[in-house]
Amino acid sequence: MKLGIVLRSMGPSSQPDVLMACARAADRSPLDELWVPDHIAIPPDDAEGSGGRYLDPLACLAVLAGATERIGLGTGVLILPYRPAIPTAKWLATIQELSGGRLRLGVGIGWMKPEFTVVGVDPRRRGEISDRTLDTLRRCFDAEDDVVRENGQPFYFRPRPPRPPIFVGGAPPHALERAARFGDGWMPMGGDPERLAPAVDRLRERFEAAGRPAPEVVVLGGIPLDDPQAGAAELRRFAEIGVTRFAAGSRYATADEFRRGLDALVAVRDALN
Repeated sequence: MKLGIVLRSMGPSSQPDVLMACARAADRSPLDELWVPDHIAIPPDDAEGSGGRYLDPLACLAVLAGATERIGLGTGVLILPYRPAIPTAKWLATIQELSGGRLRLGVGIGWMKPEFTVVGVDPRRRGEISDRTLDTLRRCFDAEDDVVRENGQPFYFRPRPPRPPIFVGGAPPHALERAARFGDGWMPMGGDPERLAPAVDRLRERFEAAGRPAPEVVVLGGIPLDDPQAGAAELRRFAEIGVTRFAAGSRYATADEFRRGLDALVAVRDALN
């Protein structure tokens, strides 16, 4: 299992000095990946913990690609209906190219109605828009050559680095179907392994029916960090049901707090191995 950590690209923790210190500490650690969330427009009555301050995840990862050397860089998750497909594909290709292939693309269809209002998108169409965007992304990255056609117009999709893995977030059954059509796996939010197990089984069945390789399962959640053995035991429970990556998230305000959590997560990793 690959083990990652969530970087708080929101609230006071997203100040440049804190963000950079945290990312560089993660890059020096043995962890595999760091992940950033996505919100565009937080309403005042739902801003606890962030104060409404969120960095754009793609801009954030582009900067962090230049500030780190080897750690994977992931979106957990990028809300597809908020963004036009072709400019998003260009962002992703640029980050993937400049980072040396370190991008991991978690995607979702969104849920916060005020954000849809702000960006002028009908939330009832979020699944349809997301599917269309995913289809465009796959055609851009997976084309036989660098010429892609969109809206009847051929164009060069350059740079065209290897496509980042796509992990579809959301709840069953729609997220599982979307993952089997467009993605390389599923990215659920936390939960008990026993509760997730039936959905993971259904995901495998959908991938097998589609003639796809076995899917990845990337869990965003929390584990005990004050007891390395207990944390490792929890990760083993996830691994037993087919989870292939785990992104651990916790609150912190300063780089020192982040480093303490990072050290605790590395201790869990060592106990796991």
